[in-house]
Amino acid sequence: MPPPALSSTAGTATAGTAAAASAAVTDAPPPDPPAKGARNRLASRTGLAAACAVLLLTLLVSVVVAIGLGSAVVSPGDTARLLWAALSGGSIDAGEVTTYQIIWQIRTPRVLLAALVGAGLSAVGVAIQALVRNALADPFVLGVSSGASVGAVAVTVTGGLAALGIYAVSAGAFIGALVASLLVYVASASRGGGLSPLRLVLTGVAMALGFQAVMSVIIYFAPDSEATSMVLYWTMGSFGAASWGTLPVVAACVLVGLAVLHRFSRALDVLALGDETATSLGVSPDRHRKGLLLLASLITGVMVAVSGAISFVGLVMPHLVRMVVGATHARVLAVAPLVGAVFMVWVDLVSRTLVAPRELPLGVITALVGVPVFVALMRRKGYMFGGR
Repeated sequence: MPPPALSSTAGTATAGTAAAASAAVTDAPPPDPPAKGARNRLASRTGLAAACAVLLLTLLVSVVVAIGLGSAVVSPGDTARLLWAALSGGSIDAGEVTTYQIIWQIRTPRVLLAALVGAGLSAVGVAIQALVRNALADPFVLGVSSGASVGAVAVTVTGGLAALGIYAVSAGAFIGALVASLLVYVASASRGGGLSPLRLVLTGVAMALGFQAVMSVIIYFAPDSEATSMVLYWTMGSFGAASWGTLPVVAACVLVGLAVLHRFSRALDVLALGDETATSLGVSPDRHRKGLLLLASLITGVMVAVSGAISFVGLVMPHLVRMVVGATHARVLAVAPLVGAVFMVWVDLVSRTLVAPRELPLGVITALVGVPVFVALMRRKGYMFGGR
């Protein structure tokens, strides 16, 4: 978008299905009264819509605040005014050109990318935990992140895909993610073509370790220490390469992926009951698992290609949301992306301001937050997978 002109002056499952899904996974006692009351309030369409509206407003405020903060601080009012000028083609003062460039060209694509990645990681985490029926699953349990890292490392060290210019590393990461997904699928599929949740998890973990070993070997023999430092930093997560050129592709993949996942929310409810129960209810576990696995891998590959590996977001956010809205995936998939987007916007802000002018890797911050939260969540009385 060209800069503005300068002025002269300046499908929901029933409650019974959700309860059955929870009971099939755990024999935990009933939830504590406060959490139960919160879920009851959000069980209605009105309560859920109100919660989503509040989260959306929180996200918008967080985006404006995060765009204005940094080495050059811009007030929220001025930030909103400059953003509106950029979107509407309005005019700005001549003395605000530098500030406008910082706000619109540098910070805005970065903050929007953080929101998209946070939303995508949370939603894919919800889907994968249902697909493999494992409370410890997240978007990277299938080795997609490690495969993407190998692709990025290989491109950086060897100089491959040079014709793509600044997009070479991202393209290498995406290709690595697709290769990893294909290998996991081929290795975990049974002779009849079925996909067992346990085989998927075990194969994904094994492949991830193998890809990490390959990445370590490439880094060890890398002749350029600067390239090695950049690769190590990238594999821990960063939005430093965000630009308006990459944002549309990520936005399209994530938003379409969210819509498709929400469309299959009832299938996720049924898959959480187990394959035998799903089959008896008319849902093909293998067919849905293959399709949703491919979708989750594509979304994860796109996100890892532009942000690197970011841990714990896809693991913790689904559990936190289930504690409030229950285990029905239509509700979880409506709330979890918004919560993940808000969280990632603030994580990115801390990353680039806490030790400025240096930048902390995103994975370090999410781990420091995610580990104690996850441990506290697991120790919470009465909580297990499924929001109980």
